[in-house]
Amino acid sequence: MRAEIIAEIERILPEKQILRQEPMKLHTTFRAGGRAELFLEIKTDYELQKLLTFFKESGTKYFVVGNGSNLLVSDNGYDGAILHIAEGFDNIAVADEKIIVGAGALLSRTASAALEHSLTGLEFASGIPGSVGGGAVMNAGAYEGEMSQVISRVKGITPDGGRVEYSNQELDFGYRKSLLKREKIVVTEVEFQLAGGIRKEISAKMADFAERRRVKQPLEYPSAGSTFKRPEGYFAGKLIMDAGMRGYCVGGAQVSEKHCGFIINKGGATAADIRQLMREVQNRVKEQFGVELEPEVIYLGEE
Repeated sequence: MRAEIIAEIERILPEKQILRQEPMKLHTTFRAGGRAELFLEIKTDYELQKLLTFFKESGTKYFVVGNGSNLLVSDNGYDGAILHIAEGFDNIAVADEKIIVGAGALLSRTASAALEHSLTGLEFASGIPGSVGGGAVMNAGAYEGEMSQVISRVKGITPDGGRVEYSNQELDFGYRKSLLKREKIVVTEVEFQLAGGIRKEISAKMADFAERRRVKQPLEYPSAGSTFKRPEGYFAGKLIMDAGMRGYCVGGAQVSEKHCGFIINKGGATAADIRQLMREVQNRVKEQFGVELEPEVIYLGEE
């Protein structure tokens, strides 16, 4: 990265928030991948706005991450700036039946706050490992629940540094997509509209979901959750199982024996291992069933 670009970043951020050659395996749930040239810890709206404006003007390559739960970074790393939205964006405030949450807060922590205040609607999110901002962008969901059902308003910053605010209706939610994703909006705050409930019942529902995850999902291994989107009319995990791929390995990457919709890092997997296994799964399912599996995981960097 050019010296003048780094110099401008240093004018915007304190030195302690600028990490160089940072291993991205420390920041993704796959626990694999190479280094980011710059890893920037963003703590305020102002810092984010200034950086995005500068990156747009200078043509600097960047990518925004929260908890890294849906991301695979190349073993060759990423020759740009990673903007990490976490500390500073992790506030949670409850007002009546609304919860206002910073984009860096974990969905699981937000669901726990809802439980604490006897608010129902976010039980489905209690076991999702991602951040609120990423969940809003991807319309994350589980067990028949989705972010689109509970989000009332989102604040964010556009790629050219403009501040925006959207209502639920304006967000154009779909299956694992939204206007936020399409327009590359960096989410800063999400408002949830929930409903009053009975704490004991909310807790029981969350416990039921947690037990179902424990029994059916390979939670003991690093992964990105469901590796592929659900094809219309099918379930990705069943297609992969029926294609004979259960337990199939490439290096340290494996199709989970517990749930074939998950590719796991069984130990020492490289990003190349995971990427190759994803391709082999896609090819086998296409050959046998004529169904194209679309990755839910985002791949960042060059092979």
